[in-house]
Amino acid sequence: MNENIQTALNEQIKSELYSAYFYLSASGYLDSMSLSGFARWMRMQSQEEVTHAMKFFDFMLDRGDRPILQAIDKPLADFQSPLDAFTQALQQERQVTSLIHHLYALTVQEKDYPAQVLLQWFISEQVEEERTVSKITEELKMAGNNSSTLLLLNNTLGSRAGNNATPAVGAAV
Repeated sequence: MNENIQTALNEQIKSELYSAYFYLSASGYLDSMSLSGFARWMRMQSQEEVTHAMKFFDFMLDRGDRPILQAIDKPLADFQSPLDAFTQALQQERQVTSLIHHLYALTVQEKDYPAQVLLQWFISEQVEEERTVSKITEELKMAGNNSSTLLLLNNTLGSRAGNNATPAVGAAV
């Protein structure tokens, strides 16, 4: 594999793991506010981001290259509100989308067809990720300071399907 692509893939692994850290941090914040449904959703999203990092990691190994892990920055720990946490999450997803697009452009330039196939999946995944977080953000904006609506949304997000996450303490499963 081309050295430029190897470097970019290592950076993408770092970005995906940072996203996992970010979502886990947001989960802790939301759980501390007794919003276990929001916290569960964020925790599950964190684990999904680890899965994304591992797709890149395993892809490199499958191609005979060794991933070189990079230092991960400390994630944001304090948020102003659930809306702020999801607004920050949307910004993070948009950043990841941008990195995926740049990585794809590099693979086109370098004519790395296997990497292009892998990245097609990620391009579609990022459309879904941004749409989902954007929808939640808009619903939180509509809820405003209405605690009943916030709790309803909390319960809805807490029912996110999946077996990969350990529910937040006190979360209904």
